[in-house]
Amino acid sequence: MSQTEKQILDLTERLIYIEDIFGHRENENIALLRSKLNDFKNNQSTLDSGQLTRHISSLNDLFHFLENKLEKELTPMDKVRIVRHPQRICLKDILENVYDNYTEIGGQDEYSIDPAMIIARAYITRKVGKKVYKQPVMVIGQEKGHGEEFRNGGSVKPWGNAKALEYMKVAETENIPIHTYIFTPGAFPVEDYPGAAQQIAKNIYTMAGLKVPVVSIISEGGSGGAEAIGLADTRIMLSHGYYSVISPEGAAAIEGRLGSGPRATPELVERCAKQFKITARDNLEMGYVDRILDEPTLGARTEHFDFFKKLREEVILATDEIVLSVRGVKLFRTLALRKLSNPNIYVRWSLSLKSRERLVWHRYQKFMFMSRKYLMDKTPSWQKAFSLVNEYGWSVYAFLRYEFLGRHQRKITHLAEDVQGEVQALFGKIINRGARIIQKVPGMKKNNEDACRLTTLSSWESGMTWDEHCRYISPQANQDKTITCPNSATFGCLDLWAPDLFSDFAGVCSYCGHHFSMEYEWYLFNVFDARSIREFNPKIESGNPLGHDDLDIKLEQAKKNTGHKSACMTFEANIKGIRVVVAMLMARFRGGSVGVAEGEKFIRAAEMARRKHLPFFAYVHGTAGIRIQEGTNGVIQMPRCTLAVRRYLESGGLYLVLYDTNSYAGPVASFLGCSPYQFAVRSANIGFAGPGVIRETTGQDIKPHYHKAFMTLSRGHIQGIWDRREIRNNLHHALMTMGGEFLYFR
Repeated sequence: MSQTEKQILDLTERLIYIEDIFGHRENENIALLRSKLNDFKNNQSTLDSGQLTRHISSLNDLFHFLENKLEKELTPMDKVRIVRHPQRICLKDILENVYDNYTEIGGQDEYSIDPAMIIARAYITRKVGKKVYKQPVMVIGQEKGHGEEFRNGGSVKPWGNAKALEYMKVAETENIPIHTYIFTPGAFPVEDYPGAAQQIAKNIYTMAGLKVPVVSIISEGGSGGAEAIGLADTRIMLSHGYYSVISPEGAAAIEGRLGSGPRATPELVERCAKQFKITARDNLEMGYVDRILDEPTLGARTEHFDFFKKLREEVILATDEIVLSVRGVKLFRTLALRKLSNPNIYVRWSLSLKSRERLVWHRYQKFMFMSRKYLMDKTPSWQKAFSLVNEYGWSVYAFLRYEFLGRHQRKITHLAEDVQGEVQALFGKIINRGARIIQKVPGMKKNNEDACRLTTLSSWESGMTWDEHCRYISPQANQDKTITCPNSATFGCLDLWAPDLFSDFAGVCSYCGHHFSMEYEWYLFNVFDARSIREFNPKIESGNPLGHDDLDIKLEQAKKNTGHKSACMTFEANIKGIRVVVAMLMARFRGGSVGVAEGEKFIRAAEMARRKHLPFFAYVHGTAGIRIQEGTNGVIQMPRCTLAVRRYLESGGLYLVLYDTNSYAGPVASFLGCSPYQFAVRSANIGFAGPGVIRETTGQDIKPHYHKAFMTLSRGHIQGIWDRREIRNNLHHALMTMGGEFLYFR
């Protein structure tokens, strides 16, 4: 092929790329390029070599000029098409051009490692003066592979995220930084072990406490798939990338209520891409990424070697800044890094023990401040001041009671127990005989009830049944009609009279045990002790941070229907005398979806439980996932809430989760799914994505009962299934057996 033919081919590919990016939109600049290129092709046979050179040079100049002009006209959806294009740079390109050497870990097929997830042990060579340093790093990211079908478009399956988690822990053991590259439209919604939602929850939970620097680079960040490797100390976003709670097409399908019918129109998809604020500039302004790395015109492609050099400098600089921000001896290096464009400064990336602890604390604080500027809190100022004083009071009390006095008390208690054990071993027979003699003396017999209270964990209320606690009757009980159980054809269940079914039977079929849906009020008044509920933070409201069409109207309707300001109710209550902090997600409020308000309330509940040294109980009456109308403001609640849960658990708390009705997506894949003790009411459906979403994203129909609680139990994602009538007893039992006498581990 001659040089002229190569140049013409290059121009033709550039035009095809531009047409792909702008979709079916008519554009006069693209039409001009197309016309000029076609004219040249038609007339090239009549031109001599000198004229060919001049025409090609002129075309190159025209392409360069109009590409820069088109760059300014890019819409959010154009940028989505850029990051999805087969010519887009991928992780393999980055490994080859950014790092000096690497070894890929794992095989090339699903039986050894999901090919959509690449893990590589790499190093970066740095020359400072005459000395050369090789700094190791663990590189983890999704691989789209320039359109290679076996990569599944960067949509990672659970075992791919599990492999990533394994090597994050390896990096922590080796005390080396982690660089994650996010190139995914979203995680693949497979519930087979280890399960999409549960595995993402494990990843987020572990990343929250990693004691090594983590840098994330975002190109295409789709919801939970991005969060699985996205909780980082520094998050850099490529200028043409997007980071969103859901793909624009998925958002359009929901907004247009299309279901399994026709696909959304291009106009609706374009509008959703703009309204959901998914671009790098949007996310920087909202505070969810730390900085933007500028790409070449119309996006970075494999031939842009200067961009790889910039990316290399950026990841080195980001890692240096993280390390110096937590290291004790840093002198003027931090200032020099920020002032100089390409500083020739060596920073050792391994951290001391104290630096690693500071790193985790800085990460926690950073995420806790995210999204708070969008919080609607209408609590009066005097109440906020009173709450603040109360929080400090509890913090002081907890320190004195559990840290200062408690630590010494435990030492004395443990010493006394050891001494008592030694004495018992030496003089046991004598002591036992003496005790028997004393018991025969009148008035000296020990009360059996007191002894039982001292030597058993649980205090059972003998002869009491669940319905004796009942203080709420479902409105469904007012229906004067019979109800047919959906299992009647299989088990021969007889029809049930509604007043009996929804009052005496608690909505449970007395023949087969099928659970009909019940209102969340039933649980409030039948699970917790009478008059023990004390709600806090009720004035925190769900809002509309992105100004989404009609969302304000829908929220006001939900607030009117439920009497609550958000889908999360937080309160303290007693269960058979045991005080607990509860966060309840309510399906009646916008499907129990989680946004800024719900996330903040959940975090404050976890903090309340930590300060007061109380068990923390999350009751999920239903959640449809993250509230997509809040965009990234919603999806950021996944790492935020998980960080709060981790801090609570590491301080010694007992965290229980109970699922009911339908529980899906982001909350299950983060702050709910990371609990070591998860249970479900028999009626529950639990999973990462609902049947419709799975069909839309994978083209596959799921098996019957795929999300039912018993299937979730068989996959090991929950620890038990409870009958609604036994929830009160089971919760009390769980608190006493898992928490024991103290209900708080330390």
